[in-house]
Amino acid sequence: MTTPDLDATLGEPSDEPRRSRSSRDARMLTQAVTSGSADASGLLGEAMDAPREEFLNDEGWRVAYYADTAAPGRPLVLVHSVNAAPSSFEVKPLFEQYRGSRPVYSLDLPGFGHSERRAQGYTPEFYARTLVAFLERVVGAPADLIALSLGCEFVARALSTRPMLANSLVCIAPTGFSARTPFGPPVGRVVHRILTIPGLSQGLFNLVASRRSIRYYLGQSFVGDPVPETLAYAYATAHQPGARHAPLVFLSMQLFTPQARSELYGTLTDLPVLAIADQDPYIDFAHLDDFVASHPNWSRERLEPNMGLPHWERLSETVGVLDAFWASHQPDA
Repeated sequence: MTTPDLDATLGEPSDEPRRSRSSRDARMLTQAVTSGSADASGLLGEAMDAPREEFLNDEGWRVAYYADTAAPGRPLVLVHSVNAAPSSFEVKPLFEQYRGSRPVYSLDLPGFGHSERRAQGYTPEFYARTLVAFLERVVGAPADLIALSLGCEFVARALSTRPMLANSLVCIAPTGFSARTPFGPPVGRVVHRILTIPGLSQGLFNLVASRRSIRYYLGQSFVGDPVPETLAYAYATAHQPGARHAPLVFLSMQLFTPQARSELYGTLTDLPVLAIADQDPYIDFAHLDDFVASHPNWSRERLEPNMGLPHWERLSETVGVLDAFWASHQPDA
């Protein structure tokens, strides 16, 4: 189902070109949220200047996605990261770069963006099943995938059961290669019970999703100053109804797979995989080089300096690396 754009929400005329409206909406959102003059819960506009649709996953959740399928070619699917305030906006530069030259999709993972935000049900397996359903029912052809951070683990889990759904995978700042191993599910469940104590959970999330907190934590992922629109959209999406539920599961570490290298990434033995990783303020890549050296289908590019979002600060270099990687791994090569 296609949803109305921000103009309809604001009650403004919508006869101007869509792209100019999108730019204006972004400026309005940035000004309203950063100045504190508006309630962000009513200002979640479109992350992309593209049609937004929905599909139902196997559990019946509404999952929103953006698509530009006007051009032929191999589909490109973009998967954002997981934190307090993620959405398709995180991958917007890549969507804009490749739309018009090939089919491009970006989905809001359940619990984030315009997708359904239930109080519970968030697990790595749930996200993997959602991705499989999306690739099978919506995309419908083997795709090149680009995932960010923890999204890489979800994609790897999905492809470990359905490798035929992908032509290649690019992992930008992937989790699972740090020197520290996340604690297991039993501890995570205890932490989550604490984080979701009635009367505490919303207050805690309000601190995490405050303007100051978002400005600080998202700012750490940029080498230079963060793009203002990224801060504004992150704040807006973190102040929608039910916004706290999935992030609190994330903060309890239940969405991480402790042995991701062997259980997830290690299963992708035939699929071409590129890791783009230089530095990240929240994880390290201590085991990445050794893993790549022992897995011939994997390669690594640093694109230094970057702190996990090279497609925002070094788009041309990122595109060059992506295009070269895909050119060297054509399906018929």
